[in-house]
Amino acid sequence: MHTPTRRSAVSLFGGLALGSLVGRAAFAQRTLEVHGGGDFKPVNVAVTPFAGDGGPSLTSIVTNNFKRSVFVNPVDAGAAGSVNPDVAPNMDPFRALNAQYVVTGRSARGADGRMKTEFRLWDVANGTQAAGQQYVTDPNNSRRVAHIVSDAIFSKVTGEKGFFDTRIAYVDETGPRENRRKRLAIMDQDGANVRYLTHGDDLVVTPRFSPSSQELTYMSFGSEDPKVFLLNIDTGQREVVGNFPGMTFSPRFSPDGQRVVMSLQQGGSANLYSMDLRSRTTTRLSDSAAIDTSPSYSPDGSRIVFESDRGGAQQIYVMGANGGAANRISFGEGRYSTPVWSPKGDYIAFTRQAGGNFGIGVMKPDGSGERILTDGFHNEGPTWAPNGLFVMFFRNGGGGPKLFMIDIFGRGEFPVPTPSFGSDPSWSPLLG
Repeated sequence: MHTPTRRSAVSLFGGLALGSLVGRAAFAQRTLEVHGGGDFKPVNVAVTPFAGDGGPSLTSIVTNNFKRSVFVNPVDAGAAGSVNPDVAPNMDPFRALNAQYVVTGRSARGADGRMKTEFRLWDVANGTQAAGQQYVTDPNNSRRVAHIVSDAIFSKVTGEKGFFDTRIAYVDETGPRENRRKRLAIMDQDGANVRYLTHGDDLVVTPRFSPSSQELTYMSFGSEDPKVFLLNIDTGQREVVGNFPGMTFSPRFSPDGQRVVMSLQQGGSANLYSMDLRSRTTTRLSDSAAIDTSPSYSPDGSRIVFESDRGGAQQIYVMGANGGAANRISFGEGRYSTPVWSPKGDYIAFTRQAGGNFGIGVMKPDGSGERILTDGFHNEGPTWAPNGLFVMFFRNGGGGPKLFMIDIFGRGEFPVPTPSFGSDPSWSPLLG
């Protein structure tokens, strides 16, 4: 089976000159930054029905992706009538719909049995083609191609990277509350293609994706001390990183995937350590009588954010990746935990407990600009989309936990479907 990558995409029909594309992307990115305020307006994109036997499914997936994207608004193109994907569409009906872009294309099985998908993105204002690509793949990969098409369009109209061609690792929970069966599972970011990676014989918690590869760590609690496993998602290869009796969260990867950072408890204190995954050597990073835990690397690998009660209550601190002095950055009401650095480096996501509620929020690395995105009963465990524009988390509103995602401005919150209860999500990097 051939799995497509972005490098296997072939330009279709040329597109605009490079200078015009660069200029448009730069403008769109400024628009997103400016629209952090109340005047935000998403980009209106009319997705016309794709032709071919694979067209209806692809059209549905792309449209549903955009409905959850916050920054792109899928306009119902039905009123514009049928569109021939081989020629430039008449823009007048789309101007009447206030569409800024139009998507046309087809997805059909060829004589060789492979699925050929192609799309064009048209700028309604001037009637020119803004982008176009084609993909040829095994029909079993057609859903993933729809995500790749969605990413290409999202990137072109917003100036930001996409996030649709990604996967979510999480803990699938079934059974009564007092005897939950917890399996490691993985699925597409929209909840499709669920696959179980463990059988549920041992309790598993806190999967963590590598930011540089399709690998993850997770903790497994069997009859012996808890073990940390390193799993290659694509090959299924699994190895034990080590036995860590004093660990409560799985380690997090460094940006290059060569190291992990962790917290190990000894007596009444817990300190931070890094481990080189090649040599398995560990280096102690903190040395205090407090509980330092939940460490996460900055995207350039130079710093670590973590939670600590060294000041008397759980707060968030930042220090160098090799240890040393730490600076407190959280000063709001309540207790702060589970900090995670954005892939873009501009924000740190966290959980804040105050007044009986659990909020998911973001702040800048120096602690400024704090804002709570969602607040309620038992929200926890934020994880970042690879483009740094969305956070996924789990909420236990009674009965069992469920997954949700929200954008960094708090404009749109969406449930992420799972077959049963789900907790501890971890967002993968882009698959391409």
